[in-house]
Amino acid sequence: MKRHALIVTVWVVCVLPMSVANVAHALSAPEGRVILKISGNIARTNVGEEAHFDFSMLADLPQHQYRTGTPWTRQPHEYSGPLMRNLLSYLQVASEQVRVSALNGYEAYIPTRDFTEHDVMLALKRDGQPITIREYGPLWVLYPFDHNAELLSETFRSRAVWQVMKIDVR
Repeated sequence: MKRHALIVTVWVVCVLPMSVANVAHALSAPEGRVILKISGNIARTNVGEEAHFDFSMLADLPQHQYRTGTPWTRQPHEYSGPLMRNLLSYLQVASEQVRVSALNGYEAYIPTRDFTEHDVMLALKRDGQPITIREYGPLWVLYPFDHNAELLSETFRSRAVWQVMKIDVR
């Protein structure tokens, strides 16, 4: 009987708080088509150890917008979406680097300091409309190129991944 009481006490003191904490940190499940999977060193998940997002889940996060040209578009456009630093904060990430993967197999390693030093956005919309695959969507890690000439260097251009499908937090 004492052993059973000890097991119950250990469970209540150790296991139950962790279970409650995991539920409090869990994300809601995507209801639409998953357009982004985030894995690695993240605290908030909804599918195993990953965070899966549909368009509306990303659109429900605080949105940021700016007008900028890019090296790949003919004219400036108005882009909107969550800032990368806010997305990582939402997932309770403490990391120095992420690996961003695109639909075409392109990958870029991006230091998270970019996200604190610049308003790097995970762009969901261009000129108020969802970004199509043909227009570099549905998600684009976008730097405010017109706001800082330093961002036009090859280093930052190579980190502006379009057609984003996965982020691995290192």
